[in-house]
Amino acid sequence: MPVDFTAIDFETANSHAASACAVGLVRVRDGNVVDRASWLIRPPAGHDEFLRFNIKIHGITPEMVEDALGWGEQLQDLREFIGDDIAVAHNAGFDMGVIRGACAATVTPTPKLRYLCSVQISRKTYEIPSHRLPLAAAAAGYHEFAHHEALADAEACAAIISDAAQRHEAPNVAALAKATGVKIHRLTAIPLDLR
Repeated sequence: MPVDFTAIDFETANSHAASACAVGLVRVRDGNVVDRASWLIRPPAGHDEFLRFNIKIHGITPEMVEDALGWGEQLQDLREFIGDDIAVAHNAGFDMGVIRGACAATVTPTPKLRYLCSVQISRKTYEIPSHRLPLAAAAAGYHEFAHHEALADAEACAAIISDAAQRHEAPNVAALAKATGVKIHRLTAIPLDLR
């Protein structure tokens, strides 16, 4: 199936959406991974406190991001990797919230992305007790990965979408969305009065 998209996953320093500290990106062409990228991000000032809880989940510490590019400095690379693809994330509301929040915190234009949630696709595809990323990925045949490592999570998300497209006989992401009744959303900036 010629399913083309980019899977994305963020890790955050704390519970605020603007605190992105790592990103993983996986480009898929014809249902196969053709490119990968990941990097650390220095969270914006005011959102740069690393909570012990978050560090325990992903293992990223403040020292690890000291020399990393800030949100505004790395955003162009993020945009260029995704290009015109539909971005896919597992629990996309979180990951798109990171983009919106970090752009708002740094007064950076929010990318005009279209995106799809692989949790919603999983719910319409697999009969499993939970649609958390490890279980949904396993249902797609993608086992044993470093959960909460941004690139590994993006690859797991990509596996879910590629597998679901085959199961639903969908020739592209738009057809997969239609077959499952899942909406492709468009990322918009946070309104000025809510910042």
